[in-house]
Amino acid sequence: MKKFFVVVALLVFVAAFIGTVLFLYGKSQEPPVVYETDEPFITDIVRKTVATGSIVPRREVALKSQVPGVVEELYFEEGDSVESGELVAKIRLIPDMVRLNDAEAALDAARIDLEDAERELQRRQELFDDQLISDFDFNRFKLEYRRVQQRLEAAENNLELIREGSAKRSGNVSNLVESTVDGMVLDIPVKEGTFIIESNMFNEGTTIATVADMGEMIFEGRVDEAEVGRIAVGMDLILSVGAVEAETFGAELEFISPKGERDQGAVKFDIRAAIELKESAFLRAGYSATADIVLDKRDQVLAIREGNLIFDEDKTFVDVMVAEQQFERREVQTGLSDGINIEILDGLSEGEQIKKL
Repeated sequence: MKKFFVVVALLVFVAAFIGTVLFLYGKSQEPPVVYETDEPFITDIVRKTVATGSIVPRREVALKSQVPGVVEELYFEEGDSVESGELVAKIRLIPDMVRLNDAEAALDAARIDLEDAERELQRRQELFDDQLISDFDFNRFKLEYRRVQQRLEAAENNLELIREGSAKRSGNVSNLVESTVDGMVLDIPVKEGTFIIESNMFNEGTTIATVADMGEMIFEGRVDEAEVGRIAVGMDLILSVGAVEAETFGAELEFISPKGERDQGAVKFDIRAAIELKESAFLRAGYSATADIVLDKRDQVLAIREGNLIFDEDKTFVDVMVAEQQFERREVQTGLSDGINIEILDGLSEGEQIKKL
């Protein structure tokens, strides 16, 4: 009986040993390599460079006052449409005291001159009636009298302009701010009651409102100096606007700055492009945008993933499958690349399988 248990234990040990050896042998054997494959496909290839910038109106006008004072009334709000000549704001004048005193003194002097001229005219009329002076002398004095009247009217208009900003007799109105263009009111940086200064040769003046034609928008952006030599006026752009994710917009490059500016250590050049607007999407001024500038394009050409190419010296190859998991290296001629896909000019046909690298 004891001998039986020894034999059984020995058999179990041998079986365990053989099983362990087989397990370790199986683990030591590498599984066969199975290469994934890819195949050429027909696609459009576009080589492009990228510029960042914003959407702005082509024509944007800042409306300013001709006189200093306080904003009395505003007749539009941001987003309203306005036509050229429409009244945008009214300014209540705060006249300069020196100018006001000078104007009042000039008016008083003009009135005194007119009273004196009226008395002299009456005396000359009597002399003329008595035929003591000639027609020539009398008419010359009447002309001088009319000049005195005009000086009085001018003094009255000047005082009225300084006080009120308008002159009823002359029709001049300097305290009314009118739009000079048709468009949309983009911004009104002042409120009623805000003090403003006038626009003149010494200062820009306070902007009452900004008006722009939203029917003609442009893209303004910058490109790096490494890319500017590859672009030219007339090239097509594809605009992606951050606030309008569902659509892209076409544009045509119309300006490249001849002078670069240093920006964060790099030299960049300003560019401008006319945007092709769509009725389905409204572009607001100031939207940020990215422009893909199309440098070259191939429509519906045979292509492969550029990562599947093998480079050897000045030649390019792909591994073409000739049998199940068997490949041969073949030279190919390549064309345009967009950084992901590359055009195949020769050496490969549609439907062939190549090793995926």
